[in-house]
This record gives sequence, C-alpha cells and structure tokens, in this order.
Amino acid sequence: MNKELIIEAGRTERQYWKDIWRYRELFYFLAWRDILVRYKQTAIGIAWALIRPFLTMVVFTIVFGKLAKLPSEGAPYPILVFAGMLPWQFFANALAECSNSLIDNANLIAKVYFPRLVVPISAVIVSFVDFLISGIILLALMAWYNFVPSWRILTLPIFIIIAFAAAMGGGLWLSALNVQFRDFRYIVPFIVQFGLYISPVGFSSSIVPLQWRWLYSLNPMVGVIDGFRWAIIGGESSIYWLGFILSLGLVIILLISGIWYFRRMEKTFADII
Repeated sequence: MNKELIIEAGRTERQYWKDIWRYRELFYFLAWRDILVRYKQTAIGIAWALIRPFLTMVVFTIVFGKLAKLPSEGAPYPILVFAGMLPWQFFANALAECSNSLIDNANLIAKVYFPRLVVPISAVIVSFVDFLISGIILLALMAWYNFVPSWRILTLPIFIIIAFAAAMGGGLWLSALNVQFRDFRYIVPFIVQFGLYISPVGFSSSIVPLQWRWLYSLNPMVGVIDGFRWAIIGGESSIYWLGFILSLGLVIILLISGIWYFRRMEKTFADII
C-alpha cells in the first residue's frame, strides 16, 4: 500500500495522462466486462434498455401530450419526448454506474496501481451502450410516423459529446464522493428522480416564460436536451441560445471541476476504500 502511494505521489500530471493511454487495455477490459455481465446470455438486459425509456415515453406522451396538450414543436409528441429521453437516460445511467464504480472495483484499486480515472470512464462507456440501444426506439418512432429529420441531424454528434461531458463530470464527482461518504449511494437515486422532473424531458422548454429561461438553463441538461431536439426534430424546434451557452458553460465547469476533485482525492482511494 505504501509503495503504491509513493509511486502515485512521484508521478507528474503529464505522466499520469500518459499512464491512462498505457493502461488502455485495462479500460477496454473493464468496459467490456460490464457490458458482458449486463447483456451476455440474457434477454432482459437488452430488453430493459428498451422497455424502460419506452414506457417512460408513453407515460409522458399521455400526461403532457394528450391530457395537458402541450406543444410538440411540429413533431409527433412521442418523438419530442424520446429526443429528450435519450440524453437524459444516458446522463442518469452514467451517474448511477459511476457512483458505484470505484466501490465495485475495490479489490483491484487496493492492490494495483493504475490511473483511477479509467474506472468511471469505463462506467460511462457502458451507459453509452445503453444509449445506442435506446436509439433503436427513436428510429422505430421515426419510421412509424414517417418522420424525416432535417440537415440538423448532422450536428447530433456535437450534442452527444456535450452529453458525454456532462455525464463524465457528474460521474467523477459522485464516484469520488461515494468513496468518502457511502451515503451518496442513497442520494444518487434522489438526484436522478428529481432531475427528471426539473429537466425538459416530457415537455419542451419553450413553455418556460422567456424571462425565466436563463434561470431554467442553470440546469446543465436543459441545453443538452434542447440541443438534441434541435438536431433531431428540426422544423419548428429552436434553441434558446443564451440558455444553451449558459448550460454549455456549466457542463464545461462540471467536467473540469470533476476531474480536479477526482484527481485530488485519488491518492486516498486505496486507503479509504
């Protein structure tokens, strides 16, 4: 243990990032292991990645689209909902996976030196696989409604990168905090549930009064979800650019601060865990 701490303390920041590349095979192993555990020799793993967002979409469509009759920005309401559900589900799953990732790999962390960042990053990759699988539902909805996206769909990778950064930043904070304070494993489900209702998943953020849009955009996922809808739906869909820039700035701060805090606490993980 002491030897590991000496090695860790003697490494410069530049060497640390080089080590992440050197240990890339461990990253592949951790991510692939978790993917196999979830999907190998089971139907419910893949089915759950499809059923959960689909049922949520159905409920939101009935409540907000049929009963409340909220605007759908010129697209079928199920597509509006699912365009917001995709990035949110990715973010929520990543928070849940990352928060427990270090605890789940405690034996490895306590025995061997490697850049600990590899662990939460691999957890985000597993959530990204769920994101890709859930995208099948969106394609099916587009085919069902004969909905053809505009040229804006080409910008979707940009918003996927932003969603990845938001998931990574939040995941790094929670994974590090969960090592120190195990109570965070109970807090994460509350954060996810609360965030679902304050994010524009089941409705368009355009219903928020303009004078309050900037304040609403202090939720980083508002800009991410609006960006997804702008890219997927096109047509009447629009982005409140002031709010989007504000959300983007908060995502960047979340990612940078997450890396900083994780690196600050990383030297103590082997002792505490």
